[in-house]
Amino acid sequence: MIAVFDGHNDALTSKDHARLANGRKGGHLDLPRMRAGGMRGGIFALFTPSPDDESGERAFGNGGTFAEPLAEAVPYEIAAADATAVAGRLFALERTGEVTVARSIVDVDGALAEGAPPVAVLHMEGAEPIDPGLEALPAWYAAGLRSIGPVWSRPNAFATGVQFVFPSSPDIGPGLTDAGVGLVKACAEIGILIDLSHLNEKGFWDVAKLEPGPLVASHSGAHAVAAASRNLTDAQLDAISETGGLVGIVYATSFVRPDFADDPDTPLSAIAAHARYVADRIGVEGVALGSDFDGATIPAPLGDVAGLPKLLGALREVGFAEDELERIAWHNWRRVLDTWWH
Repeated sequence: MIAVFDGHNDALTSKDHARLANGRKGGHLDLPRMRAGGMRGGIFALFTPSPDDESGERAFGNGGTFAEPLAEAVPYEIAAADATAVAGRLFALERTGEVTVARSIVDVDGALAEGAPPVAVLHMEGAEPIDPGLEALPAWYAAGLRSIGPVWSRPNAFATGVQFVFPSSPDIGPGLTDAGVGLVKACAEIGILIDLSHLNEKGFWDVAKLEPGPLVASHSGAHAVAAASRNLTDAQLDAISETGGLVGIVYATSFVRPDFADDPDTPLSAIAAHARYVADRIGVEGVALGSDFDGATIPAPLGDVAGLPKLLGALREVGFAEDELERIAWHNWRRVLDTWWH
């Protein structure tokens, strides 16, 4: 079975997160189903819901044109407390030997050893738990934070997230603030990957100009295939390629379907089409996986993380060879993480 590293999941913020170790009845991801699907590592997100959305779930359109209002900002004090509690859930799993929290590339490599626990990269989806002066950043790094998205799809002290609009370009709103520039520079120096998913196009180019490291969008698709605001234009894909970065192909139906429908009756070929397009545009080395498990509607033929072999089968059907699948499933993420975690 091909080992999979997945670029994004929201399982830590699910309502039944306490059952991640032993198995949940619902949702998309837990440790038993990870083992069944061959997922040996992944990026686990900390996410604080907006004040008007306590569930953390968003409503999307079902075809046609749809624009969701930009979510409300979250105060630092609320986000910091929430993120600390959610991070504690991952550290509790580490303490009992269920996972290894990745603090170096050695931890990622170790997850491939027979009998080893899976590796989990701690990610902050939206930097609201970090103060604009960045005093908290070293503490988070010491705890294990190794990946951060400056924004979710809302404004904060660092940037403005891209609004969910179907169809739309990602060119919505202003770019990085001065604090955002400082955050990117500090993360590049300390060794925390900057994730560009949810950042609008101006913010994307602001990060690119700073040349912090390989450009990474952990859970996004190709705008040329599905023209959602969250997907990447050809120019953005080219910039990612020029830096040796990657795109974690998202599975969310609203972002992979050309009609943007939030419909589980979506074939796996819809995901494969994005992977094929990105590979044809910038090469297989720029393609990885980034599910958005437990954060979006996933195609029913996949079901959950245990269905990953089915997705790999769909990628074979669009022409990916076995060695290319191994790069997409694991080695491309491993290469980029190793570069960022200098």
